[in-house]
Amino acid sequence: MRHFNSDGIDIAYLDETPDEGPGEPILLIHGFASNSRRNWVGTGWLTALRNAGRRVVAHDNRGHGESEKLYDRASYGSPLMAEDARRLLDYLEIARADVMGYSMGARIAAFLALHHPDRVRGLIFGGLGIGMVRGVGGPQPIIRALEAARAEDVVDPVARAFRTFADQSQGDLKALAACMGSARQKISEEEIGRLRQPVLVAVGSEDRIAGSPHQLAALIANAEVLIVPRRDHITAIGDKAFKEGVLDFLARRP
Repeated sequence: MRHFNSDGIDIAYLDETPDEGPGEPILLIHGFASNSRRNWVGTGWLTALRNAGRRVVAHDNRGHGESEKLYDRASYGSPLMAEDARRLLDYLEIARADVMGYSMGARIAAFLALHHPDRVRGLIFGGLGIGMVRGVGGPQPIIRALEAARAEDVVDPVARAFRTFADQSQGDLKALAACMGSARQKISEEEIGRLRQPVLVAVGSEDRIAGSPHQLAALIANAEVLIVPRRDHITAIGDKAFKEGVLDFLARRP
């Protein structure tokens, strides 16, 4: 991966162009405890988008993957991580891009679009519905799970799933605990209603974390919903129906 300096923070990123030309850019923002390789490369997204003629940019959020690890909660938060994404666009001299985020990445993408609307052409919110507005539960059980000696010691099933996922991603548990403490800022209905870009809200039919995609889409003027059948919060990301729905949305959006 390549690296750039985002206001003093080292951020790792991928920048892949299609074989036949530069391609329209799309920025991919991964979810909590994941990284760009696991979220977008291993699931086939990078290949699918490049084959569709897209320039694909994906970075590891601060505290994740190959990016710099920080241990102060004040160093995280979705608005701060949205500025990392904006600075990456600046660094690569990309004036405007489609943006797709999954779970925490969807929240980051929303802040990027709200604070820099001229930089975002279209939005895909994956793995996050009305939970973007109402919240998706308190962070403390997950923080305790990340701080536990072993995943097997965690009783709460959702918290244990997050810890297991973090272990599988070989994440820095201390950095992830700091991130979880400040990365779930809610976005008000009034704020989310300011989005004017075309928006696709994509959630697995069995996802018990995201909240209703239809309720979130109803707050946005130009939004539509994609239900990924028979998939939950973890398994929806690599699903063929998810990819097909996103590629169709990108082909149709103005």
